[in-house]
Amino acid sequence: MSMLPHKNELGLYEIRLESIGGLGANLAGKMLAEVGVIGHGMNGSNFSSYGSEKKGSPVKSFIRYCESDVEIRDHSPIEQPHVIGVFHETLYKSVDVVNGLRPGGIVLVNSARDFAQVAQDLNLRTGTLAIVDALGISVEEKTRVNTAMLGALFRICDFLDPESMRTVIRRTFEKKVPHLVEPNLRTFDRGYEEVRFEHLGSDSEPISVFRRAEPLLGYLTQEAGGLLSATANSVLKDLSGSRQGYLPEFKVDQCIHCAACDTVCPDLCFVWEKRPDKKGNPQMFLTGIDYQYCKGCLKCVEACPTDALGDMREEQGYAELHRKPQHFAYVSGGRV
Repeated sequence: MSMLPHKNELGLYEIRLESIGGLGANLAGKMLAEVGVIGHGMNGSNFSSYGSEKKGSPVKSFIRYCESDVEIRDHSPIEQPHVIGVFHETLYKSVDVVNGLRPGGIVLVNSARDFAQVAQDLNLRTGTLAIVDALGISVEEKTRVNTAMLGALFRICDFLDPESMRTVIRRTFEKKVPHLVEPNLRTFDRGYEEVRFEHLGSDSEPISVFRRAEPLLGYLTQEAGGLLSATANSVLKDLSGSRQGYLPEFKVDQCIHCAACDTVCPDLCFVWEKRPDKKGNPQMFLTGIDYQYCKGCLKCVEACPTDALGDMREEQGYAELHRKPQHFAYVSGGRV
């Protein structure tokens, strides 16, 4: 009897993880493949795809399973997976994270928001959406997002035995960082138990028509002299995909406008306004943070000599912006 619930035309069950550097998707993919091969006797493979190895850059990890009597001869990136795990929900702004998801597929998203909001952002109308607050779990347990996501993925991939992953977690951490074994086991168990599901539509409907990315410029369309039309400081730049779930919170009533935050900010996120001070002299006053350009490094929080800046969860930040108009952000020239 087959262990795998679904297979593609090559007899493979495929998972694609969408993440950014620093959240541990590469390690999660390795551990998933290891469990399938060592713990369940299947054939499996894993590899990752990424550009520069730096925190905040997009990362993809690919996992394939098949029965032990089938050989894995496909070593290309997974384009039409059965399961997609999204480690950072704002990736949808720059990456089509659900591209190619098969009918009946499942999308797992690290988020604290409700199903309707996440489904709308991902433009997901059919299939199954799973949500787990992996960041919240990892913060409470002092671990990383990837272990909580692994727990949720094991709930989805019910042909895998969770105890096998617990064994892999122990083996992975006990030699170098034994004090992290128990926190990671708790994080895995919480991800497994706390993931929520909602069925969005018919399993027979196509979820996302796969479109392979085409190069934007070629020898016939390259601009003269290799001119870069989209510069790094373009108004279109959006660094929200680089954040790992936190934003600086600005409390204007406690700000002394010393500019210590602006001095350490790598992306010039702080918005200033020139107006007279109490004595009538021209002075620059900090009025807000442009979160479009903020990558959540929180250097400004460390530099602030008062309590005007603090860290907050990204979802809380968006709620605060709408509840308190004075805590605004500029996005593409307008206020949120």
